[in-house]
Amino acid sequence: MTSNKTQDDKPVRIDPAQDAGDELKLSEQMTPRQIVKELDTYIVGQHDAKRSVAIALRNRWRRQQVPEELRDEIAPKNIIMIGPTGVGKTEIARRLARLAGAPFLKVEASKFTEVGYVGRDVESMIRDLAELAINMAKAEEMEYVREKAADIAEDMVLDLLLPPPQKKAPKPPQELHVEGDGVVLVEEDHETVMESYKRTREKMRKLLREGKFDETEVEIKVPDRAGSPMVEVFAGGMEDMEINLKDMFGNFFPKKTKNRKVSVAEALDILESEEAGKLVDMEAVVNTAMDRVEQSGIIFLDEIDKIAGREGGHGPDVSREGVQRDMLPIIEGSTVSTKYGMINTDHILFIAAGAFNVSKPSDLIPELQGRFPIRVELKSLTAEDFVRILTEPRNALIKQYLALMETEGLKLDFKKDAIAEIARIADDVNTKTENIGARRLHTVMERLLDEISFEAPDMKKKKIEISVEYVHKHLDEIVKDQDLSRYIL
Repeated sequence: MTSNKTQDDKPVRIDPAQDAGDELKLSEQMTPRQIVKELDTYIVGQHDAKRSVAIALRNRWRRQQVPEELRDEIAPKNIIMIGPTGVGKTEIARRLARLAGAPFLKVEASKFTEVGYVGRDVESMIRDLAELAINMAKAEEMEYVREKAADIAEDMVLDLLLPPPQKKAPKPPQELHVEGDGVVLVEEDHETVMESYKRTREKMRKLLREGKFDETEVEIKVPDRAGSPMVEVFAGGMEDMEINLKDMFGNFFPKKTKNRKVSVAEALDILESEEAGKLVDMEAVVNTAMDRVEQSGIIFLDEIDKIAGREGGHGPDVSREGVQRDMLPIIEGSTVSTKYGMINTDHILFIAAGAFNVSKPSDLIPELQGRFPIRVELKSLTAEDFVRILTEPRNALIKQYLALMETEGLKLDFKKDAIAEIARIADDVNTKTENIGARRLHTVMERLLDEISFEAPDMKKKKIEISVEYVHKHLDEIVKDQDLSRYIL
């Protein structure tokens, strides 16, 4: 079972026996317009690409609303994004997956053409996606049981701080009471001892929750990972065998533990995580994760242009069409074996991307072209786009640097004309050297703020103005010398 959070942030458990469409309704009820608006908060421009992925995401929700006999017949409309590096192709796919709460995997298509590349095949992308979905579902279930696990961990720590009294031995300890001239031994009732213990324990629980014992050291048992036997299997292209052998040997050897002294605060965190793991229903987690992979999984195939090309020569290029033909069954829809069971790829959404500056989409084999009916071209970024990228997105670069320097008590003040100059320089360097898109802003900004980043902890002046003059002072020499800018920017 998994949990999705409602608007008031309370976890709601989803029954894996429910149709996967019920889960999709929670995460994909946004309209295409709303999806594009949300993507706009992180990615500048590329409206056509955002529209295409928004429609693809909405179509998943629509598919769940149609009659069941027609539902399996509706295939996802896979997308090819065409555009130079650094214009937002990967970011659009990643943000879309995060928005949908869907398992997302990025894989470089060119990996499958490397000479001597063994132990991996195209089906490995589905296995990796399954692992990601399992981790997502398990994390959500652990969040759901976190409160119960925290109570158990609290009781375990209290047992360490105040061990419960043992039941009386046949000749129990006795209290001394003086009566007149003699001493009378009075046996203490066990129930009285327990009542006193419970009262003391509740007082300690209150102090524990107030953090009074956070620095107190206790000794707990933790898994001894260093003492566990390492099982490595080198079996090129035989991943199922490797997985099964590791599981078999892992279960064969008993799990070792070791004693470790930690603070009470750390002990609570460790024990809470361990107990949450024990409370998780892994069978339900696997069922839900497999449904998610099949119904809402997204695979981003980067560098698809690197495998575009037909056979007709010799050498490394000959493998390109072979890789396309290996990928074709998975993209068309097939069943892949994983350690968690069989996964059907019929309804996984594939988003491919490539620069296509040497090859073109029509160089892909016809069967593969047919599985990517939607093609969208992303535009190269301009200096005006760079200004917006530096300031507008929720995670804008300038916002990131402001937050980083504030940790040192340093306040940066970026002037509007300085931001425009940074964008102009980035665009200029892209034009004169190699166009790497928005990634150029990272190199320019790092160079511009290099001195401040180094000196920040020792600076007495806690407010620095980033003006046009400051930008020219730190970047002009590098920009003028093309050889230098190639190496530094």
